[in-house]
Amino acid sequence: MSLLDTVSSLLGNNSSPEGSQNLIQAALEFVNNQPGGLSGLVQQFNDKGAGDIVNSWISNGANQAISPETLQNVLGSDALSGIAQKAGVSPDQVSGLLAQVLPHVVNHATPDGEVPAGGQLDVSSVLGALGGAGGLASLAGGLFGKKDA
Repeated sequence: MSLLDTVSSLLGNNSSPEGSQNLIQAALEFVNNQPGGLSGLVQQFNDKGAGDIVNSWISNGANQAISPETLQNVLGSDALSGIAQKAGVSPDQVSGLLAQVLPHVVNHATPDGEVPAGGQLDVSSVLGALGGAGGLASLAGGLFGKKDA
């Protein structure tokens, strides 16, 4: 199952592909807009006692799950509200959705098991994990306002 399919299933049957894409895009922007990018986010997780979780997403081993409550504790309500607004989901939903999406986003952005230089995620590599060319074309269409025929 592609990352886009995973997000779509998390959002439910009433979601559009654009909703899934918006959540992934919001997660990518959030990470890259942190002071230090992914490195800064890792530091936040370490400071809140959840470093083992985020480090599992970066490493080449299995990803540890994160609870919505832990994610809320690490990121804070303001950050989650901002992500919810950008993704077009309710603030009540965003921590649960992001708890499912963020491990995949970080994992796909760190295929060599290391945080990229400068901490910035390579958006194209993550977007490529959406399901190959079809997923990427669908995402690009959503980002640029084009609909598939």
